[in-house]
Amino acid sequence: MTLIARRLAGHLARGFVMILVVATISFFIINNIPGDPMAAQYDKLLQSGMSPEAATQAVKVLYGFQPTGSLWQQYTDYIGGLLHFDLGTSVSRPGQPVLGVLGEAAKWTILPVLGGTLLSFLVGVILGVYAAIKRKSKLGDALAISGSLLHGIPQYVLAMLLVVIFATLIPILPADGPVDIMFEPGFNAGYLGSLAEHAVLPIATYALSAYGGWVLAMKSSVVTVLGDDFILAAELRGMKRSIIFRYIARNAILPLFTILALSLGLLLGGAVFIEKIFNYPGLGWLLIESINTRDYALMGGAFLLITAAVIVANIVADLFYTVIDPRVRSGEDST
Repeated sequence: MTLIARRLAGHLARGFVMILVVATISFFIINNIPGDPMAAQYDKLLQSGMSPEAATQAVKVLYGFQPTGSLWQQYTDYIGGLLHFDLGTSVSRPGQPVLGVLGEAAKWTILPVLGGTLLSFLVGVILGVYAAIKRKSKLGDALAISGSLLHGIPQYVLAMLLVVIFATLIPILPADGPVDIMFEPGFNAGYLGSLAEHAVLPIATYALSAYGGWVLAMKSSVVTVLGDDFILAAELRGMKRSIIFRYIARNAILPLFTILALSLGLLLGGAVFIEKIFNYPGLGWLLIESINTRDYALMGGAFLLITAAVIVANIVADLFYTVIDPRVRSGEDST
């Protein structure tokens, strides 16, 4: 079995166990929330005239397990549903399966998170290299200071500042919702243009909030690489500065790819405040709404999806690092 196949198998096994643990924890948390939402829903259905058998079945459909059985029976029903990708039905959205609601919300989170993170990574890495090479100049100091300042400002503060500047003081960009409702959804210029226009501020928020971290991390990594023997040897041999620059950047950027993959997974669940400010119906916004409406099936599904995203990001980061860094492959093969 190849190195990548062995790593993938190990990560998939550990990821399955982690998802099972999170599912178990969320199940018991829901069952121990004061007020017992399942019992309240059951009583509500009885009061509406539904028979006990029908009410029990209806609550089972909503939450994905039998609410009146033993705790162990409820747990096994719940895990059995998960294995069949059945997360139950949303209480706040009657008739809609949780998995479908999460999928609809995820598409609104992925676009700004992916766009903002990749933009900040590209700009931050390039400027981080210059900040390290020019660290004794005013340019290097300015880049390092800009990175430190933006890295220290919370995301929701940046989001509100952008709204105040570009949607209030200089009203050139919309700051409410993902698209203008006057356009009919579809592959047409008006709808796509409105999507792009509404995505500018969320993407800018993600990009600016992450930019500082990339600049500082890349600067630190480049400074470390600058002290390696192969850089000194290249300079002594009279190698062109442009070639040395490429060597420095390529070796310094390797650790940042792991951070990039993990940050994409973590941001899926960390977008709560940004999506709330911009009224963007993504996973973070959905999580808040599920808490407000006591939609515990949807809440548990959101936790699971965020956990799965982090696990997948971790697997991708490890496999990608194995592919792009020959030192990892040679080290593993020699053991």
